[in-house]
Amino acid sequence: MGVLDEAFIQAPEHRPKTHLKHSDDYIVSKEIPTIDLSSLQDPHSDKTALTTEIAEACMRWGFFQVTNHGLSLDLKSRVEKTMADFFSLPLEEKRRVKRDEVNPMGYHDGEHTKNVRDWKEIFDFFLQDSTTVPASTVPEDTELRKLTNPWPQNPSDFRETCQEYAREVEKLAFKLLELISISLGLPGDRFTGYFNDQTSFLRFNHYPPCPNPELALGVGRHADAGVITVLAQDNVGGLQVSRRSDGQWISVKPNPDAFIINIGNCMQVWTNDKYWSAEHRVVVNSSKERFSMPFFLFPSHEVNIEPLEEFITEDNPPCYKKYNWGKFFAARNRSDYKKLQGESIQIDHFKAA
Repeated sequence: MGVLDEAFIQAPEHRPKTHLKHSDDYIVSKEIPTIDLSSLQDPHSDKTALTTEIAEACMRWGFFQVTNHGLSLDLKSRVEKTMADFFSLPLEEKRRVKRDEVNPMGYHDGEHTKNVRDWKEIFDFFLQDSTTVPASTVPEDTELRKLTNPWPQNPSDFRETCQEYAREVEKLAFKLLELISISLGLPGDRFTGYFNDQTSFLRFNHYPPCPNPELALGVGRHADAGVITVLAQDNVGGLQVSRRSDGQWISVKPNPDAFIINIGNCMQVWTNDKYWSAEHRVVVNSSKERFSMPFFLFPSHEVNIEPLEEFITEDNPPCYKKYNWGKFFAARNRSDYKKLQGESIQIDHFKAA
């Protein structure tokens, strides 16, 4: 990835106005909330203040950071080392576990966001090995397919460490989902039934130094498709969030001991636009590599996504038409695998008239 091919070049209106030469070379907004979860260690504590903070963050930003989250930082360090060791392997070896158009899991160095190639390489793996997904994007086709993770032989502890981390970050995700549900005035288990055969997956991102960071993006602007995302990142920086109030790109200051949480499209639809799935992107730099690890909490393939009845009134009708998660998931995976002729699938395609 030493030469910037034209496939990476963003349209002028989507290029970063400034790019990161150094980790402290950008303006950081102090508005992205940081929420302390330490009160959860007391099962008898009142969660009202905590869920009020979460509600405000989800409505205003769709993003927040959590500290004192309970996930072992030693485990996080071990999985970060394993991730870095994998990406340092020769390209030929990494491509032995390369993804394809059928199975979206594994290594990939040609991902596209909105039909522009991202300056990164990734490794994806399902939380549940195996995971059931639709065999095609055709609505009438009911055939299902079981997909498994392609694990590399090296590093030798890769699979074991990844799966250990996956189990722990899943616990954190469901803890947060319960709090988000309570913050909406719903029972804590309101969303639990949507995950009986979940399609959740984890991703390792590696962003190498870029020769022309003013022209490219590590990940182009996008909103996450799922329910919530739980992101761990290093201290280099690069994540930017589009502020709901005015669309301005705000840089998120990295805190390696925290996790960044963001609302996905499914939650935005379920809450009928009360909670916000913010667009975000990653800017790159010319001197430092960057690593991050998102966990995408996804529902079961058979779940239909539509506004919940709790958020529909005569004055607030449904903002979205119903769509099937499995078919959406299949179409989205095909759209980021390579450049398409048309626009990739988005929740705006399901906006109610």
